[in-house]
Amino acid sequence: MADLNAFVSSNIGVIAIALVALDAILLVALLLVARRARQLDRRLASMTRGGDGQSLEQVLATHLDRVDAVARDLDVVEARTAILEAGAPLAYQRIGLVRFNPFEDTGGNQSFALALLDGKGTGFVVSSLHARSGTRVYGKAVTAGVAESTLSDEETEAVRLAMASRPGSSRGT
Repeated sequence: MADLNAFVSSNIGVIAIALVALDAILLVALLLVARRARQLDRRLASMTRGGDGQSLEQVLATHLDRVDAVARDLDVVEARTAILEAGAPLAYQRIGLVRFNPFEDTGGNQSFALALLDGKGTGFVVSSLHARSGTRVYGKAVTAGVAESTLSDEETEAVRLAMASRPGSSRGT
């Protein structure tokens, strides 16, 4: 023990300087740790922003509940979409309209032939013949683009326009 006391007594200046340097290093390390802790506090505060002071765990639980709700809504939308897609081929998608004047004693193209067909070309043609004495309306069935009865030139043109149209668009003259 006497040797240790002698060593410390003879080197007290060096030991004091070493301890001051060690204190300075520890102070710098402490400042760096404090700075890092402040940064982490800011990041945590930004992650829980809008969470009414909730913990990060509560914020994540709320977020996961929202994700689950969106997933359930998506399942409902997918089911509804499947129903709509199944019925789409049966909907009237192809439209052809021809306006014409069948009689010389009437003005304007007030008569028309309207073809409404589904994606497979099945539907009907409605024709309206307007004259001074009255208007007559006719309907004729169409299957796969072919009428079950004889069509007038205007009705044939309406079916042709409908068959040539892209589903969902309308064409006519």
